[in-house]
Amino acid sequence: MTTANQRTHGINLGALQREDKTAPAHELETCIKIENLDLYYSGKQALHGINMEMARKKVTAYIGPSGCGKSTLLRCINRMNDLVDGVTIKGKILLENEDIYDKSVKVADLRRRVGMVFQKPNPFPKSIYENVAYGLRIQGVNDRQLLDEVVEKSLRGAALWDEVKHRLNDNALGMSGGQQQRLVIARAIAIEPEVILLDEPASALDPISTLKIEELINELKDKYTIIIVTHNMQQAARVSDFTAFMYMGELIEFGETSELFTNPTKKQTEDYITGRYG
Repeated sequence: MTTANQRTHGINLGALQREDKTAPAHELETCIKIENLDLYYSGKQALHGINMEMARKKVTAYIGPSGCGKSTLLRCINRMNDLVDGVTIKGKILLENEDIYDKSVKVADLRRRVGMVFQKPNPFPKSIYENVAYGLRIQGVNDRQLLDEVVEKSLRGAALWDEVKHRLNDNALGMSGGQQQRLVIARAIAIEPEVILLDEPASALDPISTLKIEELINELKDKYTIIIVTHNMQQAARVSDFTAFMYMGELIEFGETSELFTNPTKKQTEDYITGRYG
C-alpha cells in the first residue's frame, strides 16, 4: 500500500525529516485559543465551529484551497473582520486567556498586541525611518534617541538594517518588493506585539525575496507567536511548527507540521497534500 509519505507531490520532505525541535504539544504553552468560532457574511456562514490552540513562540500555518476560510480566520485574530459590513461572529478567541471579542477590549490595543502583514507590501509613502517609527509616533513617542534605537532594532530584527542604514531618509516606495515586505514586518515589530499575523507574505515576491522572508520567520519565532496563511505547501513545510488544513470553512485537521504532511489522519488532508484537488 502506498503511503501519503511516498506520494507527497512537490513537498520537500527533507525539510520535514530534519531533527524536530518542536516540543510535544502537551508541553507547549497556549498563546491563542479559538473556541467554537462561527462567522457569517450577511447571513451566509463562512467559518464553521473552529476549535484550535496555537502555541506561544511557534509558527502555525493555515493551508487549504482558495476560498476555504484561511484569511477570514486569520483576520478574526486581530478583529480585522470588524471592518466588513454584515459580519457576525459567534464563539470565542482567547489571547493569553482574554476573550478578544469581549466588550471591554479596545480594538486599538488589541492590534498593538497582534501585528499584521498583508499579501501585498504596503509601506507608507514616507521615509524608511518614518515607516518604522510610525507606530510609536501615533502612541505619542517623540524622543529622537528612543525612536532611533527602536528603528535600528526593528530593522535589524527584520534583517534589513545593513541594506538601508545609509538611506533611512529615502522614500520607502523606492525599495524592492522584498525589501518593502521586510520593512512592513519591521514596522509591525517596532511596537513589540505578542503575535504576528502573515497573510501570504511572500506570494507576490521572487524566490530570493521569498527565501529571505522565510529565514526571517524562523528568526522571529524566538520572540513572537506567528501565524501564516499560505497557498504554498512547501513553504508551510519549511517554516511552520504546526499546520492547520482548512476546507470550505471547516478545520479538517490540525497538528505538528511534520506529522500532518507525512502521516495525515484524514483522507481529505491526504488528498489535498498529494495534489488530488485544490
